[in-house]
Amino acid sequence: GLAGHLSGAPLRARAVLVVATPCPLILAVPIAFMSGISRAARRGILIKDGTTLEALAGVKQVFLDKTGTLTSGHARLQSIEVNGLSDPQRLLGLAASLAQASTHPICQAIVEAAHQRRLPLSVPQVVEESPGSGLCGRVDGQQVRFGTLSFAHEGAAATDWVAAMLRHMDYLACSGSFIDVDGKLVGLLVFSDNVRRETPQTLRRLRNRGIEKIVMLTGDRLETAEMIALSAGIDELRAGLTPEDKVRAVQQAGLHASTLMVGDGINDAPALAAANVGVAMGASGATASAQAAGVVLLVDRLDRLVEALDIARRTRSIARQGVLAGMGMSLLAMG
Repeated sequence: GLAGHLSGAPLRARAVLVVATPCPLILAVPIAFMSGISRAARRGILIKDGTTLEALAGVKQVFLDKTGTLTSGHARLQSIEVNGLSDPQRLLGLAASLAQASTHPICQAIVEAAHQRRLPLSVPQVVEESPGSGLCGRVDGQQVRFGTLSFAHEGAAATDWVAAMLRHMDYLACSGSFIDVDGKLVGLLVFSDNVRRETPQTLRRLRNRGIEKIVMLTGDRLETAEMIALSAGIDELRAGLTPEDKVRAVQQAGLHASTLMVGDGINDAPALAAANVGVAMGASGATASAQAAGVVLLVDRLDRLVEALDIARRTRSIARQGVLAGMGMSLLAMG
């Protein structure tokens, strides 16, 4: 209207109206984001929507679960320690029978070890799983509990055998599951799970891309987790956490900077949902964690996280360039 009034030419008013189109603003961002999501998918990185892609580009703090994320997630049963005269094979059979009811990597390792030894397994009954703690249920008429010491058998920390087992795990930097049968602490299953080969390099690359802090969250004991943290190059370690503790840690950090949480198990799903961006190791992770996450790594490699960050930042840059260049040209043409 102003152009037509000042020039006295209705044709100019129509020309200004045509070139004032907001198409660069409307189309540049969605097209760039869809291209970025497509490019990520070709690398085995599933990004659920453009909002997640934009949030990923602005991440400043990274939180990582230990088992299955920093480590390979393929835990192996290293030894069976017994308290008293219990039969190690019998204890493994009871634990494996109960472990059939869970998809946790440790439970899968127990069942696999029992199958390798060709132990007969029973169907567990009345099974209850406490995420981050352990399993309990009835096997062949016996009440079986296994998991963390506090979950398996409360008040057992003062015994000499328990103290010796804790020192043993700390020395080997291994995790373990205590076994309680009918109210008596009878054994310990010790597991080894190595750090992924690409983990140290991946963390260095994340720092090079401006990540301010890398934190490891784990339910393992501090002494056991320290060796993993040192070998991986973690900035901060928080151990002995429940799933609720992980959620609080992520939420508190989110008050100061944009956060990203990486995990692979059902225990990690609440923390993935609490972060600005949740990343699930979907190749071997639980369905719950994949559903709670905005990004799923379909390839079982942690270094795909760096690629996802690079793609997100480049996509955001291209979208901004498209908007600024397109709208700038429209304004120039209007003039």
